[in-house]
Amino acid sequence: MFSEISGELPDVLGDFTPGAVCSDRARWSTVPQAVRDLVIQEAEETLARAWPLIAASDYQEFTATGNRSRFEELYFTRRRMLNNLVLGELIEGKARFLPKIVDGIFLIAEESGWQLPAHNAYERSGARLPLPDNSQPVVDLFAAETAALLATIVALLRDELDGISPEITARVEREIEIRILSPYLGRHFWWMGRGEERMNNWTAWISQNVLLTVFSLKTDQPTRHAVVKKALGSLDAFLKDYAEDGACEEGVLYYRHAALCLHGALTILDTVAPGLFGRFWQQPKIRNMAEYIAYMHVAGRYYFNFADSSAVVEPCSAREYLFGRAVGSEMLAEFAASDRAASDNPHLPGEWNLWYRVQELLAGPTLPAAAPPHPASGRDIFYPGIGLFIARDGQFSLAVKGGNNGEGHNHNDVGSVTLYKNGRPFLIDVGVETYTAKTFSARRYEIWTMQSTFHNLPTFAGVMQSAGEAFGARDVEVGFDEGSARISLDISGAYPPEAQLHSYRRVVSLLRGRHVEIVDTYDGGKPAVLSLMTCLAPTAGPDRIDLADLGSIFVEGAGEIEIDEIVVDDARLRSAWPEKIYRLRLPFAGRLLKMRIV
Repeated sequence: MFSEISGELPDVLGDFTPGAVCSDRARWSTVPQAVRDLVIQEAEETLARAWPLIAASDYQEFTATGNRSRFEELYFTRRRMLNNLVLGELIEGKARFLPKIVDGIFLIAEESGWQLPAHNAYERSGARLPLPDNSQPVVDLFAAETAALLATIVALLRDELDGISPEITARVEREIEIRILSPYLGRHFWWMGRGEERMNNWTAWISQNVLLTVFSLKTDQPTRHAVVKKALGSLDAFLKDYAEDGACEEGVLYYRHAALCLHGALTILDTVAPGLFGRFWQQPKIRNMAEYIAYMHVAGRYYFNFADSSAVVEPCSAREYLFGRAVGSEMLAEFAASDRAASDNPHLPGEWNLWYRVQELLAGPTLPAAAPPHPASGRDIFYPGIGLFIARDGQFSLAVKGGNNGEGHNHNDVGSVTLYKNGRPFLIDVGVETYTAKTFSARRYEIWTMQSTFHNLPTFAGVMQSAGEAFGARDVEVGFDEGSARISLDISGAYPPEAQLHSYRRVVSLLRGRHVEIVDTYDGGKPAVLSLMTCLAPTAGPDRIDLADLGSIFVEGAGEIEIDEIVVDDARLRSAWPEKIYRLRLPFAGRLLKMRIV
């Protein structure tokens, strides 16, 4: 799609300014006073903080122990601190924050490697090297993010930095040339795309940031053309792995690093080559990709989650709104504006991408302060590309995940059900713990959150689902009408032969205004035990499960129900769930188990 227009590129590709330059005081004065005060306060607090020290031993820790969070806290804190100082200077414009901004720029410029230790390899599945080799830079997600950060600073503060010393911007440009542009144009990294190899969020995310870097700096035309042509090929490789329905198989969290970064890349391209890229906003596939996040929303900060996504996701920002406007989706624009209006973070303090934060400060105030409930909240949808079924009524929000276990960030969850009642979690998808080396290794499925027995799924004498594209749902049937929504699927194909499973038919129905039904029928050689995951303390009787004040599950065809209490001590899981969650284990008394949820 994108590569086809490489020959139509104009001789001169223009500049991209990621916001307003510091000297444009009129533009920066439009930021609301309350937000200005927050930004200045954060910048002043940052002035008083010491920059984190990053030692070689910090970098080595990942290969030594598998821990990645300690290094990443140091690494990202540096970048967030620099963000805070730059935004403070842009808002205030008095040069008060410039000396420490220069310190931050040089600290980052002097890092031995911009790539994370977890990504320090030259092949997709290659061994992670314990230390960075600065003679052979790796362009990973955060090397590209770092380049974009520094390029954005130069674009918005060039005059102010040059007033101190022209060497500051010159140093940034040299480091970006060595660490990003030369390797980007001179070698192949897996995320760039090659043939039918599957891509993921890396492709759009890095491509956006390389484009942002190149067009925010005063690069020459041959470099700009070479980068655009390569980026267009990568964006084609990214798009090929999306179905026409636009669903992100990596889960809603990765929407913002995938489809939303495609929007960022297109925004840059549309600016530097006016009139050439506008046609892509009208593509139905790209509009579907844009609207996906609205359909995944449940209530408040809760979203339907699967794969490596949390059930609790940060509110929308100006980016989602701008994507909705670009593709002509009033539904997405209204949803994003409404969701953003409920946020208490109008300046995105946890974000490390400076462009996003500048967008939020400048474009955010132009968004509608409030909007009517977005239409997706009352709509059903089925995404055949990943087998995702979503249905709602005034009380229940229901999702069933079909697809297969070879999808990106897979959790061996084919057929699992997620259910909310009145916006509160009823049957949950636990999500993913803090990433470690194990998360993306051959031992991934030793992690409990990745196992089907900790999803709302059956296990057969201890045999769980298997990973891989070959293990998936089949014979899927979906129906929606005014009174009900229903999905029927056979999930036996998601289990290995040792499960001795001939069939496992799951039928999940939302009877609007009444209740939800789950009917499981199986034929196999081993006893079945169904797991149900909840974050509310359950009480169980012979044929009934009560979940505190939220509701009840009436059960037919189960033996004695057992309850496992799981202590949640991982920080990433605790962002979504209380200190304890629960697994109910329902043994089949026969071949049929029926549940009515009210």
